[in-house]
Amino acid sequence: MSDDKQIVSRLKGFLLRREVIITAVIVALLTFLLITRGVPMILTIFIDFAIFAIVTLSLNLEVGYTGISQFGRVLAVMAGAFGAGAIPGRVMAAIMGLPWGASYAEATVNFKLVPQLTAVLEKSWFLSIVFLIFCLLVAALCGAGIGWLTSRPAIRLKEAYLGISLLAFGDLLMWIGHNWEPLVGATTSVYIPDPFRFVPGNRFQVVVITVFVIAFLIYFFINTLTHSPFGRTLKMVRDNEISAAAAGKDVVKIRTRSLMIGSAIAAIGGALYVIYTGAATAIGFTRLTWTFWPWAFMMLGGIGSNLGVLLGVFLLTILRSMITIFRFQVFGFLIQWGIDPTWLEFTLMGAVIIVVVLFLPHGLVPEKVEPVLPADRVQKVITNMSSRGRFLT
Repeated sequence: MSDDKQIVSRLKGFLLRREVIITAVIVALLTFLLITRGVPMILTIFIDFAIFAIVTLSLNLEVGYTGISQFGRVLAVMAGAFGAGAIPGRVMAAIMGLPWGASYAEATVNFKLVPQLTAVLEKSWFLSIVFLIFCLLVAALCGAGIGWLTSRPAIRLKEAYLGISLLAFGDLLMWIGHNWEPLVGATTSVYIPDPFRFVPGNRFQVVVITVFVIAFLIYFFINTLTHSPFGRTLKMVRDNEISAAAAGKDVVKIRTRSLMIGSAIAAIGGALYVIYTGAATAIGFTRLTWTFWPWAFMMLGGIGSNLGVLLGVFLLTILRSMITIFRFQVFGFLIQWGIDPTWLEFTLMGAVIIVVVLFLPHGLVPEKVEPVLPADRVQKVITNMSSRGRFLT
């Protein structure tokens, strides 16, 4: 009987865990949307979740684990998007003997040239996969490079000064892309050869599955990294830089590495986004979408908690979609009072964030304090030392 009670107690404890409850809510909301809106809406939510999960996990690595005031997340996302839009297509065009220089990004040339490149990819799944991997590698290198470059003048700054510097760098890159045509077409867009066209009639489904798998691979990579000695070093720097420096850690170098890794991951998210949409437009990368929303996702899920970030992104993505879908049905009566329900997305999401900050200041799934050694080994050490009389009573 005692064993049965123990099993029931453990099961009850498991079901009452926050992450289990949030997962159940997510499944319920997805089921509701599947019944009312069908599979296309679920796939749209999945790909939005996957892209923003990649970006927000990279932000959590820098903010939650290293303590960097990263208010310029859009910078790395843009670096990846611009890299994927400007380099792989040019390389392919040069190999095929087509225009690949500054004229590649001209609107009158690019929209005729890219379909020719896509037609070549469409005939070979192997070439398409190689092109996709090349795009992601280029994006990661661009992200890591921009992370290192911006860290040089800014990494020694503290808190708000560092955050404002990174914010300014993000705006700088956006305006360069918006005004310098050879990069990504300036005020127009630069189109990207489609590596998913080899799947006839099922492109969207394949894109969703691919991005979803990449997002979870990145989650497992970051989770492994943050549980490694390097991850514990990041937490040391976050919690007390003076103690970390006294322990012989190069704080500037550690923060630079964190910024480079996080920027490379965020750049992969930016590359996947422009490959999914088919075009890179500089003015489309705003602080609201690529800095504010990732911060909101991270705060909702739990700063310093990878699982919390993942669940926070998923839940908030679903809520944003539901507000967009049902705002006129639920709040249509506000029109007669001169209130346009179109803008309720930002109002209601802001209210959700305020509620979370007030009642769950550490997020839905807060960061867990983890000992360096497992609990059973700690207990064994204490027992052995007690038996030898090492502890004073």
